[in-house]
Amino acid sequence: MSGTVVNSGSSHRRSWKVQHERLHVKHRGHEAMHAEMVLILIATLVVAQIVLVQWKQRHNRSYNLVTLLQMWVVPLYFTMKLYWWRFLSMWGMFSVITSYVVFRATRKPLSCRTPRMVYKWFLLIYKLSYAVGVIGYLTIMFTMFGFNVFFRIKAEDSMDVGVIMLFYGLYYGVMGRDFAEICSDYMASTIGYYNMGGMPSRSLTDDICAVCGQKILVDVDEEGIIEDTYQLSCNHIFHEFCIRGWCIVGKKQTCPYCNEKVDLKRMMNNPWERTHVLYGQLLDWLRYLVAWQPIIIGIVHGINFTLGLE
Repeated sequence: MSGTVVNSGSSHRRSWKVQHERLHVKHRGHEAMHAEMVLILIATLVVAQIVLVQWKQRHNRSYNLVTLLQMWVVPLYFTMKLYWWRFLSMWGMFSVITSYVVFRATRKPLSCRTPRMVYKWFLLIYKLSYAVGVIGYLTIMFTMFGFNVFFRIKAEDSMDVGVIMLFYGLYYGVMGRDFAEICSDYMASTIGYYNMGGMPSRSLTDDICAVCGQKILVDVDEEGIIEDTYQLSCNHIFHEFCIRGWCIVGKKQTCPYCNEKVDLKRMMNNPWERTHVLYGQLLDWLRYLVAWQPIIIGIVHGINFTLGLE
């Protein structure tokens, strides 16, 4: 009986050894193949980054439009494929309202109420996305430190809520800023006090805001009932709401009339507002991750398939 057990154990070891040797033979040389795939990935990332930077510097407008289109379509494809109906419903509402706002912003002649409406909508999106993203991030941190136990919430549930809120905040933050930048350029150029390619087509008087083209009713040193008047270092004055929408929401860091550099730190009255600049930089990084990273990975897979490395 014991001899049978010994023979069975030795035969099992021999069988395992044979299978192990076959596995080694099958995957022999894969280390070199994996190293080659890593080099292809690194080289593709470097080349893609150089191409994107050069494209952005030389043809910024086309780069922004293509990136915005990809930001709009790529998540839609994955959510439809995975049946994420909650995201699709929110994406639909955002798209309908934003399409109407963009439609109003591109009309000629431009209504005097349109610039305020545009900035109010995108500023609302900006603040909501910022708040939702922060809450999502804090929820993730609280779950990692185990605070969800105090509220009798499962770690999986609270982590899912945190990740979803963080994604929503960052995604719609990016979309809102990009659409706001396009509307800002178009409206200001239509009014005539701003020209992307050169000098303005209309001269600016002291009582007119170059962003919305409407009169400024409150002096710089006075405190207004609805909003104040803000003066840049170049001495051009604007409605405070307009210039904040132009610089913070519309991502323009120059004067809408003379293109002089705007000091955002001086514009922000308290330190908490400065986090909006860091948040904007985070959104710029996320734009690259969502819009271009899937395409770069697809190119890498195509190269590997062509070279027989898959």
